[in-house]
Amino acid sequence: MRSIDSHKTTKLHVKKGDRVVVISGAFKGTEGEVKQVFPKKYRAIVEGVNVAKKHTKPTADQPGGINEVEQSIHLSNLLLLDPKSGKGTRVGRKKVDGKNVRYSKSSGEIIK
Repeated sequence: MRSIDSHKTTKLHVKKGDRVVVISGAFKGTEGEVKQVFPKKYRAIVEGVNVAKKHTKPTADQPGGINEVEQSIHLSNLLLLDPKSGKGTRVGRKKVDGKNVRYSKSSGEIIK
C-alpha cells in the first residue's frame, strides 16, 4: 500500500495505548486498544478489530498453520473513547501549563 503524502501531519487524534471505537465498516461499534499507529499511511492496528486469517509455513522454531492476524484500519474510522462517559468523542488540542494536551470535545476532560 502506498503512503499518503497529503497527510503530512505528525499530530494524530489517536496514539498507541488509546481506547477507541470503530465508527464505520464491518466492525462498527467495536471497542479496542490501539496497538500500533502508522502516521504515513494514516492507519492503525486495533486489538480485536479487522482480524484476518493468515496461512504460515512452518519454520525451525514455529509450527505452521492458520493464524488470526489483526490488519490495520484507517484512522478516519476510529473515534477516541471519552474518559468520562465512555462514548466516542472528537479530540481537540489546547495549551495547559505551556504544553499542548489532547482533550475530549464532548466533556472537556484532558486525555492523558
